[in-house]
Amino acid sequence: MKKFFRNFYLDLFLTSRLFVALGTVSILYLLAFFFPAIEVLPIICFYVLLALLLIDIFILYHNKNGVYAHRQAPERLSNGDDNEIGIYIENRYGFQIKVGMIDEVPVQFQRRNVWFDTELAVGERKTITYQLRPVKRGEYAFGIIRLYVQSPIALVQRRYNVGKSDTLPVYPSFIQLKKYEMMAISNRLSDYGVKKMRRIGHSMEFDQIKNYVPGDDYRTLNWKATARQGHLMINTYTDERSQHIYCVIDKSRVMRMPFNQLSLLDYAINASLALSKVVMLKEDKAGLITISDRKGAVVLADRKTGQLNRIMEVLYKEKTRYLETDMELLYTTIRQTIKQRSLLVFFTNYESLSGMKRQFPFLRKIARFHALIVVFFENTELGTLGGKAANDVEEIYLHTVASKFAYEKKQLVRELNMHGIQTILTPPEDLTVNTINKYLEIKARQYV
Repeated sequence: MKKFFRNFYLDLFLTSRLFVALGTVSILYLLAFFFPAIEVLPIICFYVLLALLLIDIFILYHNKNGVYAHRQAPERLSNGDDNEIGIYIENRYGFQIKVGMIDEVPVQFQRRNVWFDTELAVGERKTITYQLRPVKRGEYAFGIIRLYVQSPIALVQRRYNVGKSDTLPVYPSFIQLKKYEMMAISNRLSDYGVKKMRRIGHSMEFDQIKNYVPGDDYRTLNWKATARQGHLMINTYTDERSQHIYCVIDKSRVMRMPFNQLSLLDYAINASLALSKVVMLKEDKAGLITISDRKGAVVLADRKTGQLNRIMEVLYKEKTRYLETDMELLYTTIRQTIKQRSLLVFFTNYESLSGMKRQFPFLRKIARFHALIVVFFENTELGTLGGKAANDVEEIYLHTVASKFAYEKKQLVRELNMHGIQTILTPPEDLTVNTINKYLEIKARQYV
């Protein structure tokens, strides 16, 4: 009984309708002072209001579990994507109710407006959904769900604390991963900007000899087989398979720069995951190396079942550091780990020519043994600033500085290309598409 009254005291809330009714009764008492003929009216109204209040409290509290609700959430959230969260609610009262709901979302979102109003008929069930977009990997703790229930009388509200606290991990963007996987399976990658590359020359992987049909490439005619069979025969080839493709991710301070709330490291992680999936769908082997001032994780290239999950688990834990990348350590790690010629996609960022030149000797050494693609980012804010018209001296200065940095980025591309190092200079939002396009181009041109 003591517990009931304590909960009753904490979970009972007065509504605005009750205060309006009390105000009306007070005005009637005031008028009765001047007009004695109506002095009974405020007394009657007060007792009617008191009776309705007691009835309202009784019908809300006579059912111990008048409403039921729980949160419907995935086992893990996808970083940088809109994730759907649902609240299932069921009315177990014998009358229609109005419900206000608060879902206690994790503190990382800094949201205090996750409030929903709804009405439920007798026995009605409903699911209310909303979206959450995490921008940082890690664990996110949800609290309980608070329900504020009103009867048709609506003089008081009863609060229910339902559901349970949930802790959900936020992984690299597996929603984006599924999107590109489905597009690759259905051969519709072009819907997301991935280009279909025309194959140049022939793959070196022989498939079979078959009869010539109109439309086949006559350059593949097999003259010996033609002489034996007495009609035209051609050689057929398939894409080279089981090539080793490594995503190399720089975790140094240059990857801490934010763009649209995500860091450059998170963009690189999401792109690496999507690229690894496309690589495995193309029957190549995907691997991963992370590096900063110290050696990071190494996942050897493979295409066995579970390889993508291993890569995702590693990427889930990666964080940026505050020092520069040790390129000598990266070169040593690659030489010791990767025993055959592979395609390396190096995600990093350069803001100046001098910064790239410090790493340039090691990039050239790596490019001697492997096909190397260096991926770095356009500074879109500088591009916007440089495109504006200058109206005063300060804006002229800012315009000049922005143009200088944009020119240096283009110089970086030329410098790397001159030494046989492939490059991708891309806005962060286009990173995944541009990286997949480059991989398909390299594969079509047989640069690996």
